[in-house]
Amino acid sequence: MAKTIAFIMLRLIATLLAVTFLTFAMVALLPGDPVDTILGTGPRNPGVEEQIREDLNLDDPFLVRYVAWLGAAVTGDLGQSYITDQPVSDTIKDRLPVTAQLAIMSIMIAVLVAIPIGVLGAYKQGRWQDSSSSAFVQVALSIPNFIFGIFLIWLFAVQLNWLPASNWNRISEGLFDNFQTSILPALALALAQMALFSRLIRSDMIATLQENYILSARAKGLSDRYILFRHALRPSSLSLMTIVGISFGALLGGTVVIETLFAVPGLGFSLINAINGRDILVIQGITVFIAAMFVIINTIVDLLYAVLDPRIRRK
Repeated sequence: MAKTIAFIMLRLIATLLAVTFLTFAMVALLPGDPVDTILGTGPRNPGVEEQIREDLNLDDPFLVRYVAWLGAAVTGDLGQSYITDQPVSDTIKDRLPVTAQLAIMSIMIAVLVAIPIGVLGAYKQGRWQDSSSSAFVQVALSIPNFIFGIFLIWLFAVQLNWLPASNWNRISEGLFDNFQTSILPALALALAQMALFSRLIRSDMIATLQENYILSARAKGLSDRYILFRHALRPSSLSLMTIVGISFGALLGGTVVIETLFAVPGLGFSLINAINGRDILVIQGITVFIAAMFVIINTIVDLLYAVLDPRIRRK
């Protein structure tokens, strides 16, 4: 167990170094002069241009710049926006709760819908219930989340006028107001996750229902509902836990289109604004943060899997 945890932590450090290096390199290797990208084609102030070059250490070799940036990033200093004059770390702190809430809500919705669909498909394998749920899952996987988001806006905001089409109210402004502005983007993000989760639960549940202890439980006269949700669901959920962790990490960086569609002020929305404004330090900082969070979350999932799965604990 200790060797497994040590290996996972070493892999985490190596992966984080690789992610930060590649992200820094991609931004550094963009064609053209970064100063031209930041200042655009309008009139320039020579003092501002020199200040930007000094802030970005553009006259230093690439590796020197990377090491300097990494040293500052470790302390939480990701630079300062040239548009808002706000530290990049403060931008991330302000926007992260919004994106995290969307990701958590979409995962919760997806799991709550996927479990009964997956269990039903496994229990009624080969019957019309299984065929219907499989067809629904296939359709859900085929619809891009932004198309589903547009449909939700048309239905609930335009036709029914139940919910706002865009805008965002924070939790501090009231739970109900927050729910009204968060439920549509969360549903749009949850569609594909729900389809993926239900398909995974179905396949794992089918294998679990063939185990000897399940057959013994049926022989004892236990109800099918008790067997499914008490004895079969838990061992069928280890793979789901892994996919949920991966999906949560991916959603932190995958909400760009949905946040833009619903005008949600999260990390993705800020990243799009930074790209449009050529704010390189913000682009670099948010990209590195999202990539690092993805790696860290996957590492936490690996550690939890090692704790919960006895086959891994014995190694």
